[in-house]
Amino acid sequence: MSLDPDFAAALAAHSMEIDEDIALRLQQYAQTLWKLNETINLTRHTTWDLFVGRDLRDCLQLAPLLHEGEEALDLGSGNGVPGIPLAILRPDIEVALAESVAKRAKVLGEIVTELGLPVPVYAARGEDLLEDFRFSSVVSRAVGSITKFCRWVEPNWSNVDRLLLIKGPKWVEERGEARHLGVMSNLQIRRVAEYPLGDDAESVGVILQIWPKGRPEPNSSSPEISA
Repeated sequence: MSLDPDFAAALAAHSMEIDEDIALRLQQYAQTLWKLNETINLTRHTTWDLFVGRDLRDCLQLAPLLHEGEEALDLGSGNGVPGIPLAILRPDIEVALAESVAKRAKVLGEIVTELGLPVPVYAARGEDLLEDFRFSSVVSRAVGSITKFCRWVEPNWSNVDRLLLIKGPKWVEERGEARHLGVMSNLQIRRVAEYPLGDDAESVGVILQIWPKGRPEPNSSSPEISA
């Protein structure tokens, strides 16, 4: 397999330098996803520019925040982002996917099998899964608001060290709502990454780290950003 020239061009356009072996595995993931997308709606990002500029950009920001040996759960995995690219980018961590929609979970299982990734796929609600399994990090993108997500995890903080949530520009409104409703009263929140989305300098993505008050902050290799 060789690198698709359009994929290489998209990487260059977004100033992303990735080892060729890893890029080839990411290419295989995208192509497998798009093929299966013809039978079940998984993603609207069916061009190399959208895959690189949206999906891959988020995953490249998330990957350095996890530490060797971590066990991470992608809750509400949907099309496999960020979990599957994360498993490709960081083979030194253990990644699992949780997807409550059975048809999507089945497709995710087919994708990880096709790619030969040691990634278990659970056809279950993430909050139910957390009753029986422990993860150092729960990661997610575009699954629910900060309020909803924290409420899902609230009964099972004993089995989770932290949340790492990928959010778009509306994250400030979501944080305000969560604080207003008292959801954050026993939690701490910090931005651990902030990055531009596309060419619009005012449109930014962030990754939020959330963990219970009274616990030491989970290790983070990123500089502190006030949230």
